[in-house]
Amino acid sequence: MSETDIYILNIETATKNCSVALAKNGITIAFREIAEEGYSHAEKLHVFIEELVSESEITFNELNAIAVSQGPGSYTGLRIGVSSAKGLCYALNIPLIAIDTLQSLAAQITISDGVIIPMIDARRMEVFSATYDKDLNTIQKVAAEIIDGESYQNREEQIHFLGDGASKCKEFLNKNNFTFHDEIRYPSSKEMSFLSFEKYKKSDTVDVAYFEPLYVKDFMITKKKTS
Repeated sequence: MSETDIYILNIETATKNCSVALAKNGITIAFREIAEEGYSHAEKLHVFIEELVSESEITFNELNAIAVSQGPGSYTGLRIGVSSAKGLCYALNIPLIAIDTLQSLAAQITISDGVIIPMIDARRMEVFSATYDKDLNTIQKVAAEIIDGESYQNREEQIHFLGDGASKCKEFLNKNNFTFHDEIRYPSSKEMSFLSFEKYKKSDTVDVAYFEPLYVKDFMITKKKTS
């Protein structure tokens, strides 16, 4: 291990996907994930973590930071992920990095023009969404909205939709400038690796004691007016 190597364990449990990635200098070197309807996060998460550290032939004491998906998403999933991340940070005395769940979801595609709108399924026709440019800079912050026939109808730029929330809204979002990436349903820890490394280099961390994720219950679903 080089003295300059930075190892970050990335934990993503905001949706049905229980996902863990070990990254070295911002590059994923090992990961485990499984997406199940029954939310097996409590059973799988710690097993995945132990397996990754073991197969990578490093020790827990060689980890430089823990990164966790901060939501929005499932209350139970987020609680499990954040609790585990905090426990590791306390035990190892290393910093905690919070990663925007929707940003890491958006990071699964590369575009040359237009914007990326990742959507996480909330319930019925409700979703959690945000808007990013091609460089993953935030254009519109995380919002809760109900999708209907009026949603995004006045937008003329190319819009790339992805996530399980977008998939269920296709019947309403049917303009020619809308592209759906149906193969991408859930955020993954693999896309957290680069994002968490960039934050680590800037010392962009959160307080382990007081950090709270963006729980679903914290959002009041309203009709979002898009222009």
